[in-house]
Amino acid sequence: MTGSSRMKKASALVLNVLLLVAFIFPLLMIIVNSLKSRIDIVRNPLAPPADWSFANYTEAYKTMGFGSAFVNSLIITVFAVALILIFSSSLAFFLVRWKWKINHIILLMLISSMIIPFQAIMIPFVSVFGSLDMLSSKWWLIYFYLGFGISLSTFMYHGFIKGVPVDMDEAALIDGAGRIKLFSSVIFPILKPITTTIAILNVLWIWNDFLLPSLVLISPEDRTLPLSTFYFFGKYTSNYGVAMAALVLSMIPIVIFYVAMQRQIIQGVVEGAVKS
Repeated sequence: MTGSSRMKKASALVLNVLLLVAFIFPLLMIIVNSLKSRIDIVRNPLAPPADWSFANYTEAYKTMGFGSAFVNSLIITVFAVALILIFSSSLAFFLVRWKWKINHIILLMLISSMIIPFQAIMIPFVSVFGSLDMLSSKWWLIYFYLGFGISLSTFMYHGFIKGVPVDMDEAALIDGAGRIKLFSSVIFPILKPITTTIAILNVLWIWNDFLLPSLVLISPEDRTLPLSTFYFFGKYTSNYGVAMAALVLSMIPIVIFYVAMQRQIIQGVVEGAVKS
């Protein structure tokens, strides 16, 4: 190995270490300070805790209503993602297999809707659905997530289904399978790689979303974790330890999800990209 190659590898290693520290350091400081009293944080926020205490977590858990917010986020995410997967996959199958002229127009409309940012339609959204009294429940929020999430998911499914041979459809139909049976028993299992990718993308989006729930969920009992953390942090800005404990609590579920699903995340993204 030449000196030039060693220098390049050493430089790459140093750069990677610096990037790792840059990403981890803020998170580490939040965790460390969440275990300290307010006075210790003010004195030296970079120092390790003198007395390790989880009192901040207990107070944050009770005050922010973590249990209720977690259940709300879980219900909204599970139902919304399930509906998005069912409707977008079946719609994509219809658009690919049925060669109707209007199907091309529908696909173009779905793609066009992806270009429009939510902030551009936020005011008319609140005005229209507020007048219909549809901005007051997590179940309406699930419906809105279906509407906003179906475009990208259908587009991704559409590209994947185009690579599935039509011969499989014909063989299943000859064996007596109907259209619904064909899709549910033959086509949908083949879509597992792209389904995993779409499910993960939507879980991360819906679980971490703040803007749409802030417009729809009026009642404090319906608040999701991001909403509860926001309102809690506004009240406890001066109590840094409790505020940071609340931030850590809100991060734990999605971190656990990523750690548990990292293999499926990588596999789904790679296989979905290769197939598409």
